[in-house]
Amino acid sequence: MALTPIWLALAAATANLLGAYAVIRQRRTGLLAIDTSLAFGAGFMVAVVLVGILPTVFSDAGGLAPIYVLGGYLFVHLAQHVVAPHFHFGEETHDVSGAAAFSALLGLSLHTFFDGVAIASGFLVSSKLGVLLFLAVLLHKLPEGVAIASVSLAGGHRERQALGAAAVLGASTVVGVLMTEFVAPLRNHGLAIAAGVTLYVAASNLVPEIQTRRGWALPAAFFGGALALLVGEVFLRGLG
Repeated sequence: MALTPIWLALAAATANLLGAYAVIRQRRTGLLAIDTSLAFGAGFMVAVVLVGILPTVFSDAGGLAPIYVLGGYLFVHLAQHVVAPHFHFGEETHDVSGAAAFSALLGLSLHTFFDGVAIASGFLVSSKLGVLLFLAVLLHKLPEGVAIASVSLAGGHRERQALGAAAVLGASTVVGVLMTEFVAPLRNHGLAIAAGVTLYVAASNLVPEIQTRRGWALPAAFFGGALALLVGEVFLRGLG
């Protein structure tokens, strides 16, 4: 089966469900692995943006490219601090209101939509960049599932509703892929916008979560994620 944006978006959506399942079943070992994935993914995403996306965007998109990158960054900031002001990545351990749980779902859905835009936009440039962006998305899909399921449960919803919230995030990613293929502004500028979105999620969402943990395991995973991007670049270049 050929790698296509829609199949990769469906694979990423499945990771949202797996993260939610770990919360619902209280799989502590699974949650610890997801914390490590969060740190590794943050390093990988920062490296993808700085090494993989921005050079392509700035060389191909012209003088307005930095504006679109900044717009993507500011958009996520707006969504998470206005639409979902109490949202954070990681497991929610305090009770929240039903309205807060809904706002977290809405705000995170806006972000996951651009996960799909990132995957589809990457493939419009090259299969290599598309695969790298898919991996960047996949690595933070598990923490997304953990976050939305735990917020949903903390808001008084049932386990089935928590899984449903994770499914909404996955569906939003698929919609992002489909709209990028058919909506001209996303097709033309989606990669630059996705660069800003990805940079915000990595540097402003995931890195602060890592910094609250003690020990060397998560910082080591963060640096490992950045190194993995560089190794992946070399490997994919070798495959042509």
